[in-house]
Amino acid sequence: MAALRTSAGNIWKQASRQWRNTSPMQQPALAAASSTASGLPQLPPCDFEPQPHQGPSKQEVLQLRKEHLVPGILTFYKDPLYVHQGYMQYLWDTRGTRYLDLFAGIVTVSVGHCHPKVVAAAEAQMKKLWHTTNIYLFPGIHEYAQKLTSKLPGNLKVVYLTNSGSEANDLALLMARLYTGVFDSVSLRNAYHGASPYLMGVTALSTWRYNTPTGLGFHQTMNPDVYQGPWGGARCRDSPGQTDRPCDCPEGTCRASDMYVGQLEDVLKYSMPKDRCGAFIAESIQGVGGAVQLPKGYLQKAYEMVRARGGVCIADEVQTGFGRLGSHYWGFEASGVVPDMVTMAKGMGNGFPLAGVVTTPEIAAVMGKALHFNTFGGNPVASAVGSAVLDAIEEDGCQALCSEVGTYFLEELLKLREDYEVVGDVRGKGLMIGVEMVTDKASRKPLPAEDMSAIWEETKNMGLLLGKGGLNGNCFRIKPPMCITKEDVDFSIAVMRIALDKYTSSK
Repeated sequence: MAALRTSAGNIWKQASRQWRNTSPMQQPALAAASSTASGLPQLPPCDFEPQPHQGPSKQEVLQLRKEHLVPGILTFYKDPLYVHQGYMQYLWDTRGTRYLDLFAGIVTVSVGHCHPKVVAAAEAQMKKLWHTTNIYLFPGIHEYAQKLTSKLPGNLKVVYLTNSGSEANDLALLMARLYTGVFDSVSLRNAYHGASPYLMGVTALSTWRYNTPTGLGFHQTMNPDVYQGPWGGARCRDSPGQTDRPCDCPEGTCRASDMYVGQLEDVLKYSMPKDRCGAFIAESIQGVGGAVQLPKGYLQKAYEMVRARGGVCIADEVQTGFGRLGSHYWGFEASGVVPDMVTMAKGMGNGFPLAGVVTTPEIAAVMGKALHFNTFGGNPVASAVGSAVLDAIEEDGCQALCSEVGTYFLEELLKLREDYEVVGDVRGKGLMIGVEMVTDKASRKPLPAEDMSAIWEETKNMGLLLGKGGLNGNCFRIKPPMCITKEDVDFSIAVMRIALDKYTSSK
């Protein structure tokens, strides 16, 4: 193994040196040639040809960014990617270099970059009616609302369309407070639900919170993390990726879930008005928090406890919805629950600004007490795009692909966990996957940021784009467009293995 790691490291050093000494125009050809000659992984074939880049240089763009964009708009990588074009699961930079996108515009590109069906729907609508607000009647928003709500169970039949997940969560919590008459609500620690001043009180990741007054009346309960939390073991998740912690749970039950629900009960008892609760909001798999998957039975018991106090349950499906988990269309369905409200965004529009809250007619009725308006929500182009995305998910078999390819990806990642001490946990479902990196498996301490970045930068240099997340930034987030293939998975695993070999051989 040591010899293999040294060999892989030397190959990559040689290829990197040759790359740096080559002009940008020659680098795409060099990448294709060196991937074969050096033994480095080669991207699966793709017959799509990107257009030549015509526009400002990378240096000009970096200067413009420095002068005109706020510093809070960060860039990935030491040498930021200058993206030029995208098609399905791939991105091309301005030099023509192709990358496999496993982060999908932060879990936003669902059916594929520039999916032909979605592009055609947007073009056709823009030629007919670009924008009018929903104070006028036009067919698109009504047809789309009917099609969208048909995908949801129970009495979830009324939708309010917005532009972003933050807007959707903001509105859902407002509706919950109006409906229940209770101000105080509960979310999970390690959760991200948006960064508006209102939602900063709901989001429980210190890296996303500024030292300013935020939304009041929100309380957090212990995150039911069966890998890093105090309770959990090897049979607690509905996933091929179980933890390597011992588990004494009897078949069909999860003791860890009961312990975490006990923590929620404590918050409800001490932090809510007596025997009352406004809302409980949770993702079925936490996205920004590092793809942390809730233990079996947790949501069922939490929903029962909140509803017993008159509260409403909100499922944040911004990242987990629209078939991404494979087994079900919505993440909450995998837990056997039906929420009172569902918030959605990101993959809903395949990258087009589109989001919404779906709820029951009874809860929706509270929005008639005063005026509430969203100028762009559900406009003609957004409605056409959203409708085309729903069609593409069905016609392309995206949900089944997520199940098959996602399970295969998880199984291959688990082999990496067996081979590398720094790969601490592999978790998720379908194509909603997290890989938590640690200093060692015994301590489960987060891999330091500089070490994490070293691996991450190497994967990018070999044509693989991964996300990062978690409070400590030590989780690789793998949430690609729902059109990747097993060949893409094989390429990804080969790249990650070389990057891990190089990292471990340097220690």
